[in-house]
Amino acid sequence: MSMNPYAAEEQKTILGHPRGLFVLFFAEMWERFSYYGMRALLIFYLVKHWMFSDQDASVIYGAYTALVYIAPVVGGYLADRYLGQRKAVLYGAVLLTFGHFLMAFEGDGGQSAAEINLFWLALSFIIVGSGFLKANISVMVGQLYPRTDIRRDPAYTIFYMGINLGAALGALIAGYLGETYGWAWGFGAAGVGMLLGLVVFVLGKPLLMGRGESRDPARLAQPVMGLRFEWLLYLLGIAAVGVVWFLIQHQKMVGYLLGISGALLIGYVMFFAVFKLDREARNRIIAALILIVGSILFWSLFEQAGASLNLFTDRSVDRHVFGWEIKASMFQSLNSLYIIILAPVFAILWLWLAKRGWEPSTPAKFSIGVMLVGAGFLVLVAGANTTGSAATSVLFIFLIYLLHTMGELCLSPVGLSAMNRLAPAHMASLIMGSWFFASATGNFAAGLISAATGGEGGGVARVMEVYSNVGWLAVGVGILMLLVSPLIRRLMHLDTLQDDEPSLAGQDGIGEPIAAGTRLDEERRP
Repeated sequence: MSMNPYAAEEQKTILGHPRGLFVLFFAEMWERFSYYGMRALLIFYLVKHWMFSDQDASVIYGAYTALVYIAPVVGGYLADRYLGQRKAVLYGAVLLTFGHFLMAFEGDGGQSAAEINLFWLALSFIIVGSGFLKANISVMVGQLYPRTDIRRDPAYTIFYMGINLGAALGALIAGYLGETYGWAWGFGAAGVGMLLGLVVFVLGKPLLMGRGESRDPARLAQPVMGLRFEWLLYLLGIAAVGVVWFLIQHQKMVGYLLGISGALLIGYVMFFAVFKLDREARNRIIAALILIVGSILFWSLFEQAGASLNLFTDRSVDRHVFGWEIKASMFQSLNSLYIIILAPVFAILWLWLAKRGWEPSTPAKFSIGVMLVGAGFLVLVAGANTTGSAATSVLFIFLIYLLHTMGELCLSPVGLSAMNRLAPAHMASLIMGSWFFASATGNFAAGLISAATGGEGGGVARVMEVYSNVGWLAVGVGILMLLVSPLIRRLMHLDTLQDDEPSLAGQDGIGEPIAAGTRLDEERRP
């Protein structure tokens, strides 16, 4: 029997968790600092600097965020098949660092300025870099634990706190600098944050205990056309930047891409599930797909934060707090600050309920999340209606973010854990990529919803009409999801879920599935 070279390291924990969790925590924290710092300013940058209309800016925003979330489908596949998660994350971080620093070149503004091409290029590097990093760093969190370990949900919640600590600091610091001293200051701060994330990930490699390495390092070393295959994959990433540079300037094509690739992705996953997996594994994949589809509505409404809700906060809200007028972009930090406060409460609550057999099922949590995001818009509509033609009280901005955050905590970290738990080990990044694909679709729809708030002359009345409609829709869908949640839970077969046994030859620490009362031995890795 082979000795585990990481046995001693596995005994070393922080707060009961592997130390590698906190490497991933800080690396993702700085990556989110850069992403959300830039995101807080993006809609204003499009409208105020590049002089796009609200509707055009919203569609660009939706296409950009959609591509950020669809790219992990490809990045997840390349990591699963060739690179391994660690190298994919490292490469993605390099691309992201370059892209964020490119954002600091703003020029004189206006769509005729030559510098707008650098802007499109910066967005392209950020999109492709996110594709290599986003899904894979989330998968690496799951690789630190056995699949039935009760610490998994709390681990993802801790990881989610890292995301939101970075997001809060990014929105506050980059948002303030960008709106006060100039766009280059805000975007430059985001670039510094991404560079710090890259440094943390490189220095923390030993604490990852070999997780996320390539399953076939010999394949990566093989020469192809005079280059190592690994470097050929990196060049493919650079070529993808050029493709994305074209797509981000033609937003309708992004919509077509989402529709076609979504159908192909679901078809491939279903084909594999039906013909390659045993009944229980197949049912788990079906349950995962139902949750993935159900999350699309949530993200289409939740992501109004960076688009229409950001513009509404800037133009129609009294932003004075204790005599100081807060920059509109800084309100993007509220969601993250709420999560930092509430995430430990939710983590403790789920664990306390689970030990007593009272914890709501994952599908039930999803339905609660969808209802809460709808309720947030209804509360804002009620608040705006009470002020008439006057500016809306900032209190209702605090309230909508609170309700949306509670909904997010019921859906997003739980969804990350469910995707990793329900997927066979050799499909982990693909299923996680599918989860992000749902976010991509939701983000694109968010851009269309945001554009609708600027239709028919725009104004507060139009915004509130759209918010009221989508709010009631979300509440209704959430109730329907709650009614069918017991059926979805049965498809998950949690009572027969098996841990993966460490592989004697594998390098990623998860190991190949084995037969233990199921036919998981037929799902061997290539």
